[in-house]
Amino acid sequence: MSKGFDDEVTRRRRTIFGWLRNSFLTGLVVIAPIGLTLWLIWTMAGWVDSWVLPFVPVWLRPDQYVGLNIRGVGVFVFLIFTIVIGWMAKGIIGKSLIRWAESLVQNLPVVRSVYKGLKQIAETVFAQSETSFDKCCLVEYPRPGIWAIGFISTSAKGEILRRLPSEDDVATVFLPTTPNPTSGFLLFVPRRDLIELDMTVEDAAKLVISAGLVYPDSTLSRPTPIGEVRPPAARAGSS
Repeated sequence: MSKGFDDEVTRRRRTIFGWLRNSFLTGLVVIAPIGLTLWLIWTMAGWVDSWVLPFVPVWLRPDQYVGLNIRGVGVFVFLIFTIVIGWMAKGIIGKSLIRWAESLVQNLPVVRSVYKGLKQIAETVFAQSETSFDKCCLVEYPRPGIWAIGFISTSAKGEILRRLPSEDDVATVFLPTTPNPTSGFLLFVPRRDLIELDMTVEDAAKLVISAGLVYPDSTLSRPTPIGEVRPPAARAGSS
């Protein structure tokens, strides 16, 4: 009798501990993204404040009147300053000043290289133009029969297109690595060998970053091919 009673107590304890563990993990999944997001915003706001507030006159700082260090004032000042600079840069006077400043930078050997690199990065990241990734696809890599997710940027142009032996339309594809999608490989692939996906670039990036654990919500079950795509079995047989 005592043994059966002890087994029942042990089973109930395991059930309670299991319920507590599952509830804790579920709560952690809910709280962790929110907490990390708030912490990141709070930290970034403090970092921007530490850089911007020293340039703000003392009489314009709200902490001089309310007696509290209000975090985020530097972010607000930075946004207003950036908007004003962007508005001025669109005018004739602003463009003239930018050209004059860039001409000065061109005469400085080391600064010239740093400025050009940073400018290209900024234009690539922040420019809203047709040069950004707008489609994702499947490409056979690193060998036939194995598929990887890639991002289609543009069509191959210039010397690259002239030197390629293929006469088909060739796409420029960026093949990201997992879990860091900022590194990867630049591929020039005929469009007939690509399979365009219906998922967005953001969903494809999530899939790459999560190493296949986070799949996008989609009601479409089959991808849309670009051109004529042969079945993988046929390709394997032909190779």
